[in-house]
Amino acid sequence: SQVSFEEDHQNQPAVGHWKPLMASKGSKEELETGCQDAEGVDDAQSTDQLSVSRLRSSSVEIREKGSEFLKEELHKAQKELKLKDKECERLSKVREQLERELEELTASLFEEAHKMVREANTKQASSEKQLREARGKIDMLQAEVTALKTLVITSTPSSPNWELHPQLQSPSKAVFRKGHGRNKSTSSAVVSAASQNVAPEQDSCGLKEVDSILFAEFQAWKESPTLDKSCSFLDRIYREDVGPCLDFTKQELSELVRVAVEQNTLTIEPVASQTVPVVKVSAEECSGPKKCALSGLSRTCKHRIMLGDSGNYYDISPSCRARITAVCNFFTYIRYIQQGLVRQDVELMYWEVMRLRREMSLAKLGFYPSEM
Repeated sequence: SQVSFEEDHQNQPAVGHWKPLMASKGSKEELETGCQDAEGVDDAQSTDQLSVSRLRSSSVEIREKGSEFLKEELHKAQKELKLKDKECERLSKVREQLERELEELTASLFEEAHKMVREANTKQASSEKQLREARGKIDMLQAEVTALKTLVITSTPSSPNWELHPQLQSPSKAVFRKGHGRNKSTSSAVVSAASQNVAPEQDSCGLKEVDSILFAEFQAWKESPTLDKSCSFLDRIYREDVGPCLDFTKQELSELVRVAVEQNTLTIEPVASQTVPVVKVSAEECSGPKKCALSGLSRTCKHRIMLGDSGNYYDISPSCRARITAVCNFFTYIRYIQQGLVRQDVELMYWEVMRLRREMSLAKLGFYPSEM
């Protein structure tokens, strides 16, 4: 059978193969060399296997460390992403807040701009109105100055123009102008009723002689006219005429009246022409004589005065009115001289000043026209 055949075949010796029983010296060396080579191959294989195992362990460690590093980086990236999301959200809120503030600021700026435009338009309208009023006042003042120049040049108290003032032809019928007033913008004419009443007396006074001292003081003042009372001309008149004429019983009010006359801010007007309640220094009855605010005496007060723009009125008696009017006439005339409105010879101006001084003296002594 096949099995027996295979056994017989195995038991038969192989032809061509000799196996020596004892190895020779050379073969022994070769055998040792072969053994050594086999051992070297085994060592190399074990070294390679060790290296491979080490490499595998190293790669495992590297893989583990890499995964841990990647996990850490991922965790850091997630944290940074969360922070960036929070920052983006914060910046978004800041942007929304800035947009709201910008809208509010724009609205407030537009509102403020419109308000400023409205105020500018209102101020412009007010300024234009004031400009028109000022131009009207200027035109009125220019016309008044022109009329005053014509009056001063063509008619003076010493030589009146009878054609321009026919009422002066009858001195006995001359009366004081009602509503005598002085303020900052207007002044009364130089010619007053007092000078009209005294005009006939000037013609009948006879001879007159110029006082050299008074005339020299007036000439020195005329070279450089001023309202400063420190100069010798006005200092004398203040001491001799103005001061005594305005020296009333009520000293405090007298001082205020003097200052108002000097500053040209005093107004005299009839009591009956106004309905504004009068400010009085003391109680009084509604009917009968009133108490004069300057003298303190009960008199028939037909006029009252106002100092500046205070709005306070004071009743005055005819005698006090005559004294104030005389001083006002003097200051009006020297103001005209200072402004260059009086074009006369120096001597004629001097005599007019002396006449006004005489009026102050007479008023101080209690002489005044019955029409006062």
